[in-house]
Amino acid sequence: CADEKDQLWLISKKKKITVLLKDFQGHRLNGPNDLWVDAKGGIYFTDPYYQRDYWDRKKPDIEGQNVYYLPKGNKAAFMVDSALMQPNGIVGTPDGKYLYVADIKANKTYKYQIKADGKLMHRQLFVAQGSDGMTLDEQGNLYLAGRGVTVFDIKGNKIGNIPVPAEWVGNICFGGKNKHMLFITASEAVYTLQMRVKGVE
Repeated sequence: CADEKDQLWLISKKKKITVLLKDFQGHRLNGPNDLWVDAKGGIYFTDPYYQRDYWDRKKPDIEGQNVYYLPKGNKAAFMVDSALMQPNGIVGTPDGKYLYVADIKANKTYKYQIKADGKLMHRQLFVAQGSDGMTLDEQGNLYLAGRGVTVFDIKGNKIGNIPVPAEWVGNICFGGKNKHMLFITASEAVYTLQMRVKGVE
């Protein structure tokens, strides 16, 4: 998510940049923030508007703060949700059936069913908590970043909170050889936590 350029990039191991998406119907995107790649290679991404100090523009060129889907190989994305206040974190289930999207301004996280054509349906409130980044583990538990890391089970019940000695947690992901390590990017540092469950991304 290259928010300074309002684009989606693919960066190779040799640091070669390929622009996957540069606009939406001729309008500059707000600033792609977070994304999830499905099993087909398609990209779901959130496009909130955060006025950055390093931007030369002072207002959005596009109406709303939306969620989009870019099918693999396509040069044009299509909108999958335009009803959120400020979408941010996003992640899908490994089977490709469900997508979670956090509306950080509304302080809510929604769950959608994913249709075969990539469109979304049956949006439902999953938890009354927003998130910056998010991830899933092998048991289907959802991890939301913000004031520490808050974990919810597959039914939306809160399991607990992982406290982080930082003002804000921006993102989280599982990594390491067996995906048992939780990486936490916070406002002042990056933290790691050995987990008893594995990540799925």
